[in-house]
Amino acid sequence: MLIKNISILGNTKEHISIGTRGKIITKNYSNDLELDFHGAIAFPGLINSHDHLEFNLFPKLGNKIYEDYVEWGNDIHSRNKTIIEKIKSVPYELRFLWGLYKNLLCGVTTVAHHGKGKVINVKGMPDVISRYNYLHSIRLEKLWIFKLNLRLNNNPFVLHIGEGTNTKSYHEINDLIKWNITRRKIIGVHGVSLDLDNSKKIAALVWCPDSNIFLYNQTANLPEVKKGTDILFGSDSGLSSDWNIWNHIRLARDLKYLNEIELFESLSSKAARIWGLDNLGSISENKIADIIVANNNSGGEWSNYFNTNPENLLLILKGGQIVLLDQEYENINHIIDRSDFDLIAINNVGKYIRKGIKDLVDNISRYLPDYKFPFTVLN
Repeated sequence: MLIKNISILGNTKEHISIGTRGKIITKNYSNDLELDFHGAIAFPGLINSHDHLEFNLFPKLGNKIYEDYVEWGNDIHSRNKTIIEKIKSVPYELRFLWGLYKNLLCGVTTVAHHGKGKVINVKGMPDVISRYNYLHSIRLEKLWIFKLNLRLNNNPFVLHIGEGTNTKSYHEINDLIKWNITRRKIIGVHGVSLDLDNSKKIAALVWCPDSNIFLYNQTANLPEVKKGTDILFGSDSGLSSDWNIWNHIRLARDLKYLNEIELFESLSSKAARIWGLDNLGSISENKIADIIVANNNSGGEWSNYFNTNPENLLLILKGGQIVLLDQEYENINHIIDRSDFDLIAINNVGKYIRKGIKDLVDNISRYLPDYKFPFTVLN
């Protein structure tokens, strides 16, 4: 395939072509499959470093500003029990699959699922990062000290740390570091109470600003924390955040805790490095062809990226295969076999997306007939 006339984010002074052969990016490889995008921008598929994929059918649940995640969990299970039971009546597989589609619709091609349930890998969907050791948090995980220190593999441990504004949230970070006797690699999530000294003792922090501000009206002190560790970006689930990760990214940009390049890298090259995904994270020769092409909004190089929304995505390549294509390109000869795709509309813009989303909507609607998806199925 040859993707023609695009500007790669970070070097938008010239329009170039990107070739792919199989899963791999190559130099100007061309055959009978060509797409001209007339100056649109291209960037690597997003790497979402934190989601609970089975929890994305939930609406945001929160009744006040909380001091920590334990208070939040207890509160919603008491006051929002009915809606929780209703959503959990939907089979796990359907909820997990919607989590994958939610990410794909936003241009996420790799996602870290944080959970103990079965990981469901689906061809053409975002790859699910699962090579890690799961702990939820030290206050909710039984025997966490033994699990942390006695696990035999070398995979990192991923867990919520310092998720709250009270002293308990701060002290649990100290406890984690104190009892990490075998010095296991830790990727922490949230870190609202994380300070500079403790940040130096973890491999990375996954920042989830949309979720943090909704629940705690505060987020991690990144101007300090980023001096001590690497920062990745996560969406968290629908329980506490907007479905559209681009709204999270714009919130993060407005906070100015990371500059634009740091924020971009937290979703691309830095995330790929921390997760050990050496073939991802940039558009360069011999990397995996996980590529997003989006409308050029004529707002300047970085504004084009940060102004992106799902309706702006013209093309998503996953491993060199088209998994989403704007309807504008449907009449190009042989570009897709329409029988392999469903047609949907996002904010009235038509998109061909890998087949399965229509059946998913139908199946979920049997359990939740009034559920409103952020798109409309057209065929």
